[in-house]
Amino acid sequence: MFIAASILSLLFSALLVFSAVGKLRKDPKQMAVLELVKATKAAPLLATLEIAAAAGLLVGVAWWPIGIAAGIGAVLYFAGAIVTHLRVGDRAVTSAAVLLGVSVAVVVLRALAL
Repeated sequence: MFIAASILSLLFSALLVFSAVGKLRKDPKQMAVLELVKATKAAPLLATLEIAAAAGLLVGVAWWPIGIAAGIGAVLYFAGAIVTHLRVGDRAVTSAAVLLGVSVAVVVLRALAL
């Protein structure tokens, strides 16, 4: 389980950093989504949260409590994204739901690897 948790943590960390960089560079596709949910001003904060989760997942490979905490933070982040989209009437939550599932998988795999 440890190897699976480590690989998933590394890949998910890369995905989180990629997303954060897009927010910091004001990628038009990401900014359009943030505009839809009225969160363009929060882009730097959201990017910071994604980078923190990525760093926590990487550190969590060596020290499991940090990995689980970072995974739980990612679960809350993507659950919040889904709620935010639904509150403004946007039903396009598939990508956030998939990332929520990956976040849950990271937490479960890391907990099973103890």
